[in-house]
Amino acid sequence: MRDVHLTRTTAETDIALRLNLDGSGKSQIDTSVKFFDHMLTLFAAHGGFDLDLKAVGDGVDTHHVIEDIGILLGDAFAKALGDKKGIARYGFTYLPMDESLCRICVDISGRPTLVYHVKLTREFIGDFECEMLKEFLIAFSNNAKITLHVENLYGDNNHHIVEGIFKGLGRAMAAAVKINAGDMRVPSTKGVL
Repeated sequence: MRDVHLTRTTAETDIALRLNLDGSGKSQIDTSVKFFDHMLTLFAAHGGFDLDLKAVGDGVDTHHVIEDIGILLGDAFAKALGDKKGIARYGFTYLPMDESLCRICVDISGRPTLVYHVKLTREFIGDFECEMLKEFLIAFSNNAKITLHVENLYGDNNHHIVEGIFKGLGRAMAAAVKINAGDMRVPSTKGVL
């Protein structure tokens, strides 16, 4: 079972996380950033991941808690995948959210890379600082050790764009971590990812 429990405690944050890659999309999330809670709930639901997450930040701003959640969530994916035998490795999706369209592509490559083409026009969506979207994705991709391409192809409403990205990330990750039962090799000609 690809199920991990992790904690991360620093001078700035205290986070406890449980991730089950083979769940049903259930989640209990409390980061103290309500819009971010909503986005992580959508990520889990659309990925079919069970995710329990409790995070307390230092109250300075939301940067520390959002970035540290990206670190721990990425680490959880890396640990849950283990040797990566039998995974699909690649996942991608186009996610329409009303007038916006996002494209998310994932390679569980072992080579952390983020390509980010998203322009948001607001400073905040609710209590979520829009610049933190990229910071979260950097932390997540670096610690999951994945190549991640995130693009907003078009759209006007910042809420729709960010929501499309989180839903799309869940769906792309679900496709990439899916087990190919008929082929339990590491999906690389090198034999290792």
